[in-house]
Amino acid sequence: MNISEAARRSGLSSKTIRYYEEIGLIETARRSDNGYRQYEAKEVAQLQFLARAREVGFDIEECRQLLHLQHDSGRQSRHARTLVLEKSAQLQARIESLQAMQEVLQDMASRCHGDEGPECAILDDLAGGKEARE
Repeated sequence: MNISEAARRSGLSSKTIRYYEEIGLIETARRSDNGYRQYEAKEVAQLQFLARAREVGFDIEECRQLLHLQHDSGRQSRHARTLVLEKSAQLQARIESLQAMQEVLQDMASRCHGDEGPECAILDDLAGGKEARE
């Protein structure tokens, strides 16, 4: 199948597939006589694997590690589990950071009158308080 069909079946864009080839994440697709990339079912399965891994937050290098594990018949499942637990911890830290940012924003919004007047607690906070303006 051509790259458009492989993209449709995998959930990745053609551009992403080409990029994955360029950086060596996946092997370069074989070419037909007319020069178009051609993909077999096993290659589409690998693209689907990558799409799912990216969807749950794995970066390119982590995907590279996961692909290596997938193709390693002597692999140990603990390596995949370790990668997943590390990613989960990173995401949890990011969630906590985002929640803290949201709380700050909500606090700032609650202290701003939001009226026609020029006084704005949000702008004061971002400027470092009243002392920063003087």
